[in-house]
Amino acid sequence: MHLHVCRMCTHFAPRLPTGCDEQDAPEVREKTSANFCDYFKPSATAFDAAQSGVEKRARVELDALFGKGPSSDKDPAAPSAADVARAQAESLFKKRS
Repeated sequence: MHLHVCRMCTHFAPRLPTGCDEQDAPEVREKTSANFCDYFKPSATAFDAAQSGVEKRARVELDALFGKGPSSDKDPAAPSAADVARAQAESLFKKRS
C-alpha cells in the first residue's frame, strides 16, 4: 500500500472536480496510486479500519484457498519465519575471522 497518495492527504476533497482543495496542486487522475505532489500532507483521518478488516478477511480467505494459512500442526517451539530471516540477515554482517 502506498502512503503518498491523494486519498491519504489532508487536501483530498472528492466533492471538488479536481479532488483537491489546494488551488495550485497539479491534477492527479489516480487518487489511489502513488504520486509526487509537493502539497501532500498526511491526514490522520485517512485510515479506514472497516476497510482494513475487509482486506484482512480477504487475505485469510486467499491464504486458505492456496494453502498458505496458519497450520495447526506447526511446532510452537520452532522459530518463526521472521526470526529465521532476521538471523540470516544478521549473519551477513558478522565479522568473519
